[in-house]
Amino acid sequence: MVQELVVAITAACSASVIYVAAAARVVKQYERGVVFRLGRVAGEVRAPGFTMVVPFVDRLRKVNMQIVTLPIPAQEGITRDNVTVRVDAVVYFKVVDATNAIIQVEDYRFAVSQMAQTSLRSIIGKSDLDDLLSNREKLNQGLELMIDSPAIGWGVQIDRVEIKDVSLPETMKRSMARQAEADRERRARIINADAELQASKKLAEAAGVMSEQPAALQLRLLQTVVAVAAEKNSTLVLPFPVELLRFLERAQSGQQPPVAPSRPEQPPGAPPPVERRPGVEPVEPPPAQDRLARTLGAIGLPEAFADTDGLGVPDTFGILGEPRVPLEPEGPKDAGDPDGTGNPDGFGGADGFGNEADRTGTEEKRAEPEAPAG
Repeated sequence: MVQELVVAITAACSASVIYVAAAARVVKQYERGVVFRLGRVAGEVRAPGFTMVVPFVDRLRKVNMQIVTLPIPAQEGITRDNVTVRVDAVVYFKVVDATNAIIQVEDYRFAVSQMAQTSLRSIIGKSDLDDLLSNREKLNQGLELMIDSPAIGWGVQIDRVEIKDVSLPETMKRSMARQAEADRERRARIINADAELQASKKLAEAAGVMSEQPAALQLRLLQTVVAVAAEKNSTLVLPFPVELLRFLERAQSGQQPPVAPSRPEQPPGAPPPVERRPGVEPVEPPPAQDRLARTLGAIGLPEAFADTDGLGVPDTFGILGEPRVPLEPEGPKDAGDPDGTGNPDGFGGADGFGNEADRTGTEEKRAEPEAPAG
């Protein structure tokens, strides 16, 4: 009897141990357990720690309550301003109701992924390109609301949604680069124009001060020369303003120069007009003959040398103090002209300057005239 009792107790303890081992479950801290008893949810959600279920009757499913990072594949779409883009994002969510996450949806991860993709496509079609590039916070909030609305019934809470990257075509990138360059150029020109405006105002004030003190312009010019010469250049290009010349002219004369009246036209042959100057007595020009005599006397020629042939032109080919030698030879008309042409013969007659005839002529032309009889 004792042995049978010991065997029974041992068998009961072994069965208890096997039952406890089959019924014991451990739920981790970041998990929650949902017990299905004969296909129905039994009791509350099991908390983290050690728990017991009915072996072969109850079935425990654990649900992860951590925040899940779910990447959304890149979605290609057309924006509201007709630009083709590819956008990818990431969704952060967590399960807040383990029972609904198991009962209401087959696979809450896949459901959230598909919902995020469709919502991202919808956001792309409703937004402009500038909003996708610069106003992402607003798009993230809108995308989060679109995904979170159906996920509430699944026991899932969307923590946040972030758009990671926006891919543009190469042509659009070049166009945007040109637009950015043009905008930068416009801003640069506006800044330069503003600087020129401010500089012109300051220069106008400086010009007003220099107009009150004209010597300041000369001092400023000297300062410019000093500044240029400090660079140790071998060539110095110095601009000379016309205003400085006008200033020097006004400072020297004090008034504008008078305009000389135009002279009336003189008839041909009339004597030149007498130039009258202030404070100087007019001098009448001497007659032509007197001017000629004075000129000859000034250069040391006698008055008799002035005009020997009565032509009104001074004799410059004769000897000083003697009348000019005539060009025609003295003597009979046909002297030195054996051929009777009226021109001096170049080979036997006298030349045009009274010199002897050329001795290179023929014997007939050099023959002496016969002496008279007796």
